[in-house]
Amino acid sequence: MKLTAILFYPLSLLYSLVTCFRNLLFDAGLFSSVSFPFPVISVGNLSQGGTGKTPHIEFLVKLLSEKYNVAVLSRGYGRKTHGFLVADETSGYQQIGDEPLQYYNKFKKIKVAVCESRVKGIRKLKTLFPEISVVLLDDAFQHRWVKPGLNILLTDFRFLYTDDHIFPSGKLRESKSGAKRADIIVVTKTDKVLPKMLRNHIVDDIKPKKYQDVLFSRMGYKDWVKLPDSPEINSSKEIRNILLVTGIANPYPLEDHLKTNGYNVELLKFADHHKFTSTDLETIAKAFDKIISASKLILTTEKDAMRFRDPEIELAIQKFPVYYIPIETVFHNSDLALLSKRINEFIKGF
Repeated sequence: MKLTAILFYPLSLLYSLVTCFRNLLFDAGLFSSVSFPFPVISVGNLSQGGTGKTPHIEFLVKLLSEKYNVAVLSRGYGRKTHGFLVADETSGYQQIGDEPLQYYNKFKKIKVAVCESRVKGIRKLKTLFPEISVVLLDDAFQHRWVKPGLNILLTDFRFLYTDDHIFPSGKLRESKSGAKRADIIVVTKTDKVLPKMLRNHIVDDIKPKKYQDVLFSRMGYKDWVKLPDSPEINSSKEIRNILLVTGIANPYPLEDHLKTNGYNVELLKFADHHKFTSTDLETIAKAFDKIISASKLILTTEKDAMRFRDPEIELAIQKFPVYYIPIETVFHNSDLALLSKRINEFIKGF
């Protein structure tokens, strides 16, 4: 354990007691969790973020939306509004949050809504859109007022929850024992090649219950997309120099991906869900100017691109060649078939 973790241990112990007591009240039935008579699937984590929830929600949307009427319900982290809202063409990230805005922009066949109370949000969705047949809960593992029919827990390949500590000594939101509520545990952000021995070692480390499957996924990177109204780069010049601007918890897989593909990368990292300001643009501009090359651009994540569309900075950001890179979830080997089988069996149970 690091020195800082040791110093914060008393606070972590207090935090752990509070979260354990809360979970005990739910487990004992003194706090009641609401179940619904239709499929509700939760995707979440034990840590404070950075496990890849957004691309995994998108993966489930793609998997299910061809056969079912799907809705995604999120808290809408970072939004300036309150209560229940359904995303529409007027929504910006300040109204619904960056992740829900991304879902809405990418998937026109589904409903996207935000609400602090997942119970209220689910009920509102079904009242307004009774045709909805599957609800996906984004980041709801600790939201125990809802009892999802299927609970999917994500953990980062390089930062497994089994090796972490309770906040503030570590990044865990609750005790590792909370993992017992998961039906499926997905180890995310693995390398492209995952040796069987390493896979088995991680499964042994997690020690899944008999009812739990441990699956493995990695990030797949798609073609870059230019931000609307951003200036075109000179297509005759091969771009090898990138200013990578991120406001996500763990940008290391993307940075590694770019470097592995031969790009010179300067990383400018902001906090997760960071609201970009005019001062930040000055910082970005200075960092971009320091890259001594004519063949350069600014690259960001798709989630960050939602926040670059803020009207307060949108005109200023148009001065720079800014692209974002869409990310998708790819499952290893037979894990995709196993995940599909479990989800389809779960939904058919209704």
